[in-house]
Amino acid sequence: MSAKSSGPAIPKTIVLIGLMGAGKTSIGKRLAARLGLPFVDADHEIERAAGCTIQEIFDRFGEAGFRDGERRVIARLLEQPVLVLSTGGGAFMDAETRALIRERGLSIWLRADLDLLVHRTARRDHRPLLRQGDPREVLGQLMEIRYPVYAEADLTVDSDDSPPEQTTERVLSALRAHLALGGGVAADGVPITDTEA
Repeated sequence: MSAKSSGPAIPKTIVLIGLMGAGKTSIGKRLAARLGLPFVDADHEIERAAGCTIQEIFDRFGEAGFRDGERRVIARLLEQPVLVLSTGGGAFMDAETRALIRERGLSIWLRADLDLLVHRTARRDHRPLLRQGDPREVLGQLMEIRYPVYAEADLTVDSDDSPPEQTTERVLSALRAHLALGGGVAADGVPITDTEA
């Protein structure tokens, strides 16, 4: 199948935000493939820069030290050519990082309900915040704190238990509508084109 006709241009890096388990990496990879853009996972870049795992950074420097490194890595990534960037669940909560994303990126909140997040994170023991108590309680508390801030994102797309391709299509549709309505179209941006064969 040939590529679909070009739509509005993507003027800035697409930044996916949301809680752990919302599908930022899974959807991000598919979205990048559909748009013909590079995909970068901020957490992987942080680990590469630090030379150790996220858990080890938390253990050695605490959450404040981790957020400081996260802020620097995301700032660097937002200076690169347009890409799709998946961020950790707490990144958008940092005021400086949020301001950078607002200025240099186009943020999309992948919003998921509690049952889905609990299900998706059930077998993941590498998440520092989920080691602090009952995962359902921890995730519920994080939702209460973070969802009002996530709501400041440029776009909100529901992430549910439908196939990732369907969620990716919803993200693409939301992007097309946002940019077509004048949400920051740039003449030299990347066209929204479906590059899948």
